[in-house]
Amino acid sequence: MFYRNVAARSALRAFSSSNASVARSALANNVFKAPLTSSARYPARPTTSPSLALATRKPVTTALIRHASTAPKEGKEDEADVDMMAGIKSEAKVIKDTFSLSSVPKEALYLGMAGVVPYVATSLETVYLSYEINRAASLGDGLIFSGQSAELMLHMLEPIQVGYGAVILSFLGAIHWGLEWAGYGGKLGYKRYAAGVIAPAVAWPTLLFPVEYALISQFLAFTFLYYNDARAAAAGRAPAWYGMYRFVLTFIVGASIVASLIGREQIANTVTEHSFKDKINALLFLQKKEKEEAEARRKAELGEEDSE
Repeated sequence: MFYRNVAARSALRAFSSSNASVARSALANNVFKAPLTSSARYPARPTTSPSLALATRKPVTTALIRHASTAPKEGKEDEADVDMMAGIKSEAKVIKDTFSLSSVPKEALYLGMAGVVPYVATSLETVYLSYEINRAASLGDGLIFSGQSAELMLHMLEPIQVGYGAVILSFLGAIHWGLEWAGYGGKLGYKRYAAGVIAPAVAWPTLLFPVEYALISQFLAFTFLYYNDARAAAAGRAPAWYGMYRFVLTFIVGASIVASLIGREQIANTVTEHSFKDKINALLFLQKKEKEEAEARRKAELGEEDSE
């Protein structure tokens, strides 16, 4: 009995020792192992190894590192804002320098700007009178003027606007004659004189056109003259500032013409336009009527003489 108990205790110690060795080996090899107990009724409960815990935390750690490496730094944001503002200021400076009129002589600049005032004024008045005519046609009366008064004022305004445009076009052509006489960029002869002749040759016939056609023709003439003047300035045949100077003035005049055309389009079905052909026919009818009246008076005088 004694030997039997000693043998049992020796076997238990050996078993426990071997079990501890296996557990240490499993821990070293990243294997889950439950500690053995003296009773087989309690099942083994696995424990999480440090390697598994590290592996579980690794994606989160990697994501944090990635976020930290890609997240914008406060200093870099400030630098980006500074660079963006510097780029915008640089572009604004380029635009300002491109459209600058600082090199234009003050006298030419002031008089040129004053020269477009009649165009702007007639254009705004055309738009307003068109509004009055439309209002009178739809509501029975205008805001300030009656429909008939607004239409009469519009017809009085038409030759002023078209005539002033023809004068300005002729003036722009005459500038090239002055440049040729001054020898600016050399002597070009007929090539430069032609620009001064073509401008009034195109401008003055527009006085005979219906208003819409006259305004469109003058718009094209202004655009062509600007193109010719810009090329002359770029080639040294005109002052270097003349191209941009002409661009600004032509833009204002062109915008005024477009506004007038838009305003007149609103009353196309309300106001009766008289073309050049209508004016000629009216003139021929008036001459025929006056001739008939003169013939009737002559016959009446002859009849009185016969009766005597």
